[in-house]
Amino acid sequence: MEDNQKSNLIKKMEVCLLAGEIMLKSGAETYRVEDTMDRMARALEIEQPQSFATPTAIIFSAHGETKTETRLIRIIHRTTDLEKKTETRLIRIINRTTDLEKIARVNHLSRSLSEKKITAEEVFHQLKELQKTDMFYPVWLQLFCAALSSGCFLIMFGGVWSDFIPAFLSGGIGFYIFLLMNRFVGIKFFSEFSASLSIGFCAYVFVKMGTGIDLDKIIIGSVMPLVPGLLITNAIRDLIAGHLVAGISKGAEAFFTAFAIGSGIACIVLIFF
Repeated sequence: MEDNQKSNLIKKMEVCLLAGEIMLKSGAETYRVEDTMDRMARALEIEQPQSFATPTAIIFSAHGETKTETRLIRIIHRTTDLEKKTETRLIRIINRTTDLEKIARVNHLSRSLSEKKITAEEVFHQLKELQKTDMFYPVWLQLFCAALSSGCFLIMFGGVWSDFIPAFLSGGIGFYIFLLMNRFVGIKFFSEFSASLSIGFCAYVFVKMGTGIDLDKIIIGSVMPLVPGLLITNAIRDLIAGHLVAGISKGAEAFFTAFAIGSGIACIVLIFF
């Protein structure tokens, strides 16, 4: 009986942990991750669930009941008591990206579980399938959207239409370098630095060739797809929600991202000007 109770508790905890892991890896705020895990735990009737999420780890604990036997001296009599035992699990989060579709699907499963529309086994199976699913758009579409947004940002910041094509090409090339470096190097700082370096070089070449006019506007528009807007937003929301550790760490990550982008452009300015 004791082993069955412990096994059931661990299975329920794995459901909550898997949901939190998918959300945190997909770019969700830490307070949203903790709230979703707590709601799922209550729906699974886990006693006193406690969750703690940071950008690099999730800790989840719950109380279960285990049976212990006590023998009385000189009297052959056994009594069975219920003792509270805490189970704790830790998951390390190394790679993080942005996938709002996965976050939305986990939220949908959480609501369905809370409303008793789906069982724990079905939720766990669907979460496993969701974890394996690659929901990113094709690379060519990502490059096209990054290039198009670069040109649109150029116009938004007061650039002229004749600079649209240089910004379009510079932004697309820079984002391609970012994806390439991120795939083979795996260090985000160097990926962003290399991308901004290539953007600055392409913008300089276009202006020197006479194709582009305003170098500043071309560079500003082209680096916008690399700007850590989601990180900054999540950092502020976590700080407002009282998650100081997560908010400060995400803010630091956003600062280093901005520093990498600025460093790449600064190197081009120092070399050619």
